Amino acid sequence: MKKNYNLINTAFLIGALFLSVSVMAYEEPEYDIVYKTEKIEVRFYEERLVVQTRYGDQNGGFRKLFSYISGSNKDSEKIAMTIPVTQSNSGEGMLMQFYLPSRFNKFNTPLPDDDSLEISSIEAGHYAAIRFSGRSTEKNFNKHSEILIKELEKNNILIAGPSIKATYDGPFTLPRSRRNESMFLVNWNSR
Repeated sequence: MKKNYNLINTAFLIGALFLSVSVMAYEEPEYDIVYKTEKIEVRFYEERLVVQTRYGDQNGGFRKLFSYISGSNKDSEKIAMTIPVTQSNSGEGMLMQFYLPSRFNKFNTPLPDDDSLEISSIEAGHYAAIRFSGRSTEKNFNKHSEILIKELEKNNILIAGPSIKATYDGPFTLPRSRRNESMFLVNWNSR
């Protein structure tokens, strides 16, 4: 009987952990939808701050950024996780970014301890996005990037930057419940 009680207790704790992880709310940059079709959205984002790193190994980039928000910075300040985590090819290698919470600005953001990390500002702009679920694999991302490109061409919207992979959920979220996006900076003002 004691074994069954421990098994039930363990199952309950694991279930509670997954439930608490799935209902946790993370800050996301605010945006205005300026155009929408059945498949895509064009959004306007205000300027926002990120901590970023160039990487060769995706996990190494994530670990460095996670270490920064966990207190490995000049102020030893823990910083709340935000969404999405973005990845793109910057032309100088792969770039991974964590958005900083909106309470930070250029003057109160803790500087990184790690020289391979930098605080940067993403200028305000228009971004086209397509959502998809499942794993955020390169194959899944590339498939949706191609769909987004075709939709943009069909709607005469010009791409102005590299493709961006935006991941919103952690690895313990069921694949069908995950939110991922493929995004492009677009030239909206010339429409």
